[in-house]
Amino acid sequence: MIFSSAMKSDFYSVRMRASSLGRHLSGGERMVPRAEIGAVVSALTERGLQAAEGAADEVHCQVERIDAATLHYATLPDVSTCQVADVYAGRQLAVSLLTQAGVQEPVARQAVELLADGAGPGGTVMRGAVLMDVATGQRLEPNPERGIRVSRMDVTAACRLKLDRLLQGHALGHRRVSEALVLAGKILVAPGAIAELCWSDDPHYITGYVAAPSFGYRRISILKSCGDPRGGRVLFVDLSVTTVTSLIHYLEKTPVLFSDTGKILPASQGEAAHA
Repeated sequence: MIFSSAMKSDFYSVRMRASSLGRHLSGGERMVPRAEIGAVVSALTERGLQAAEGAADEVHCQVERIDAATLHYATLPDVSTCQVADVYAGRQLAVSLLTQAGVQEPVARQAVELLADGAGPGGTVMRGAVLMDVATGQRLEPNPERGIRVSRMDVTAACRLKLDRLLQGHALGHRRVSEALVLAGKILVAPGAIAELCWSDDPHYITGYVAAPSFGYRRISILKSCGDPRGGRVLFVDLSVTTVTSLIHYLEKTPVLFSDTGKILPASQGEAAHA
C-alpha cells in the first residue's frame, strides 16, 4: 500500500557497485538523510571491497538527491517460510504459488525453467531481472543481458529497527533476507506487477522466494542445488494495466521508502495451501 507524501523530506540515494575486470561482484544501496551519507558511503565501499573475498578491483559509489515530490512511502509485505524436502518440491511449490498469484501455470513453469537454465544469453546469469508477460510468457526487458535493475528503495530508521528485531526473532537476521524483502516490497507496489520469482546466483545459497501482493514474501527453503551458480529473478507483468516503459521507470527510478513492516508468519511445510 502506498501512503501519501505528507511525511516526505530530503533523502539521498547512495548506490554501490563492485567489480573485478569488468565483472559485477556486489552491489548495495540505501536512501538516507544528508547527515548519514558519509557513514553509508564508507560502509558500502567497505562491503564492496570485501566482495568475493576481496577480489574487487573497482568500487563505485554514486550519491543522488531524491526529489521529494517523487518519493513514495509504503509498508513491507508479510514474510513466511515454506520448508521443502528438495529442489523438485521447492520448484513445484513455486509454480503453485505463482499460479495462486495470477500467473498462468505454463508461464510459471517457463519462468522456473528459465532461471534453472540461466536467463542471460547462452545460459548466463543476468545482471538484472527478467520482465515476463503474465499471460503469454513473452520476455519484455529491452536488454536480455542487463535485464531490469530494481533500484532506489530503503526503509526508514524506525522501520529498520523494527524489521531487524522481527527478523532476528525468527532466525532471519541475515542482511540478505532484509535486502531481498525490501527489493521485493518495491516490486509488489509497482503498477502492473503481479508476482516475483527469485533465487540467488550464490552457489551456496539455495533458498529463494515467491512474492505477490495477495500473500506477501514467501521464502522457499530449497529452490536450487548447492553449488549451482545460476539464479536470478523474474517479474510478472500485467500489460492490461501498465506499459513496459512506465513499469521500468517505476522500478528503476521511482524512490520508495518503507515506513513500516508487515508480519512475520510461522514457518510451514511446503504445501501450497499452507505455505
